[in-house]
Amino acid sequence: MTPDVIVDEPVSLSMNPYTGPWTKSEAAHLLRRCMFGPTFPQIEGAVTNGMNATVASLLTIPVVNPPLAFDPDEAVAPIGTTWVTSPYNSGPNTQPTEDARYKSLAAWTMQTMNSTNLDISAKMNLFWQNHFAVEGVFDSRATYNYLNLLRTHALGNFKQLIKDVTIDPAMLLFLNGASNNVFSPNENFSRELLELYTLGKGVQIGPGDYSTYTEADVAAGAKILTGYIVDGLRSDTLPSPVSIFLSSYHDNSTKQLSNHFGNISVPGSGATEYSNYIDIIFQQPTCATYICKKIYRYFVNYDLTPNVLNNIIPIMAQTLTVNNFEIFPVMDQLLKSEHFYDIAVRGAIIKSPMETVFSWFNSSTSSPNVSVPIDYQTYLNLYWYTGALGQTYASPPNVGGWPAYYQAPAFYKLWLNSTFLKARFDFATWLTQYNGIDVGGNFFKVKALNVVNGLSIPNDAVSVIDDLADMYCPKSLGVADKLILKAILTNGLPDFEWTIQYNDYAADPNNIVFSDPVRIRVELVLSRIYKMAEFQTI
Repeated sequence: MTPDVIVDEPVSLSMNPYTGPWTKSEAAHLLRRCMFGPTFPQIEGAVTNGMNATVASLLTIPVVNPPLAFDPDEAVAPIGTTWVTSPYNSGPNTQPTEDARYKSLAAWTMQTMNSTNLDISAKMNLFWQNHFAVEGVFDSRATYNYLNLLRTHALGNFKQLIKDVTIDPAMLLFLNGASNNVFSPNENFSRELLELYTLGKGVQIGPGDYSTYTEADVAAGAKILTGYIVDGLRSDTLPSPVSIFLSSYHDNSTKQLSNHFGNISVPGSGATEYSNYIDIIFQQPTCATYICKKIYRYFVNYDLTPNVLNNIIPIMAQTLTVNNFEIFPVMDQLLKSEHFYDIAVRGAIIKSPMETVFSWFNSSTSSPNVSVPIDYQTYLNLYWYTGALGQTYASPPNVGGWPAYYQAPAFYKLWLNSTFLKARFDFATWLTQYNGIDVGGNFFKVKALNVVNGLSIPNDAVSVIDDLADMYCPKSLGVADKLILKAILTNGLPDFEWTIQYNDYAADPNNIVFSDPVRIRVELVLSRIYKMAEFQTI
C-alpha cells in the first residue's frame, strides 16, 4: 500500500532558527533527511550534541577515494589500483577495458553511499546528478571526473558549478556541446542551461517566450557557447579527456539577448564568453528562486503551497543571492529553521530506491569487507538491483532527471507503483530473512545483530521495538503495530524470555547457539518494519 503523505499545511512558516524541543524525534528527522539511514547511536549522539553541532557535522564534504580496478578485462590498471588517470590500452578494441571501468565506477557509486559518516555528501551528490543528469559518455574517466566535480562542489558556489559543468567533457559530450560550433550551432545545452539548470521554463506569454527566456535567447546562447571540443576520449596516451577551446570554431559575433536579460548584447570574447553569459543569467532573480525550489522539494516536501512560495522560498533565495550563490548558507539556514522541524513535513517524503536500500544497510552498519574483487562485485550487483527498484545511480531516465523529483501531481509516489513496491518488499525479505547478495559464497545482507546491539536497552523487548520505531519511522507507530512487532521479536513468549535469550547471546556473542536465535528474531522484525507504510517515508 502506498503510504499517505498528504499532510496539513505546516504550522510554522518561519525560517527563524528553531528553538523548540530537541529530542530523538527532531534529531532523527534531521539525520534521515541528510543521510541514507542513520544508526540509532547516531540519533542519540545528535540529541546529545544538539542541533547546531549536528548540522555543522552534516554540512561537510569528505574526500572519497577513487574507484578501483576489479575486473580482469581492465587492461591497464592492476587489480586493486585506480584507473581514473590511466590511459586506455593501445589497439582497436578498447571496449572490454571500458566495460570493466564502467562496472568499477558503478560499484564505486554504491560504495560511496554505503557509509555511516555523519555528513550530507551522499544526499547532495544525488541531488546534483539529478539536476545535471548526464550519462552515455563512453569514457568512464570522464564520468568519474564529472561525478567528482559534483561531489567537491556540492555545498559550494552554484554559479561556479554551472560554469564548470558547462565546459566539463562529460556534459560537452552528453548535450552535444562538443559539436556546437560556428558552422553548425547546436542548441541542446543552451536550451537546458536555461530550462533545467538555471531559470526554469515559465508560463508561455507569447510565441517562443517562456517568461524567463525566449527561443531567440536559446539560439543566441548556442552561439555564445560555441568553440569547445573534447580531446583524449579513450586515449592511449592522455590520462583523461579534457575540454579544449578552439577559437576558429567559436562564433565571435555580438549576440543579442531578449528583454528578460535587459536586452543586453554579448560581445564576442572567445574562451571566456560562456562565463560572461552565465553571469548575465544569474542576474535574473528567477535563478535563485528556481534552485531553492528544487532544494526545498528534495529536502523538505514536494508541495510548494502558496504559503511556502510566499514565506519560505523568497527567504532561501535571498540568502543564496546575498551570499553570491553559495549553497552552504542556504542549507545551513534551512536545516536550522523552524519550518524544517514542523511536524507536518516529517514523513512527507516517500523514500527513493536509494534512500530505501541504504537505510537498510547504513542503519545496520552493513558493508562487504572481503576483498576488492568480491566487494566490488557485490556493489555492482547492488547497482543492478536498485535499478530494478526504479533508480539506477548516475543514470537518470532523461535530461530532466528522475520524474519523481519533478512530475506533478504524483512526485514521490512514482517510486511506489505496483511493480516497484513488490520488488522493494521482495528485496527487503531477501536481504533480511535470506542470504542476500551472493558473490562466490560470500553473502551480503543486513546485519541484524549490529542493529539490536546499538539500541538503548537491547535485552528489553519493549525498548527494542520503541527504539526501532524511533529509528525507522518518522510517524509514530500505533500500539497495535508495536505489539505485533514485539510478538515477532519474542516469538509470542513472555517478554522476560527475550531478556534471557539476549543476555545469553551477550555473554557469548561468538557462539551461534546463542547468536543465531537472536539474529533470526531481529531479522524477522526488520523484515516486517521494512514493509510497513511508515518505513517508506522520511
